[in-house]
Amino acid sequence: MRVDIELADAVAAVREELVEAAWRGRGQPVGFVVGPIEMEFIVELRADAKAKAGFKAWVLGSAEVQAGVSRGRTHKVKVTVTPKDPGGGDLLIAADAEGFGPGDVSGHVGR
Repeated sequence: MRVDIELADAVAAVREELVEAAWRGRGQPVGFVVGPIEMEFIVELRADAKAKAGFKAWVLGSAEVQAGVSRGRTHKVKVTVTPKDPGGGDLLIAADAEGFGPGDVSGHVGR
């Protein structure tokens, strides 16, 4: 079964998981600073009249890649991001002082 996931949605999912991890880590005695995160995707470019560039990048699942989607239509995309908090500082996974952590995540907790 084919599940279409836009590249932007895949990256957004990683962001949401980091916010969730930061929330769960609040008040914990051991914290982590999130460093660079490397993400690698196999994508297929497809025409899309609604997209600004006229096409969108769709992430392929491992089953689709193994099933032999044409290599001529797929591309490897590698992205490295360094998460920051809203003030531009390092993102912390855990904090025991008020004001640290992800801030208000009420729209993300309990999804």
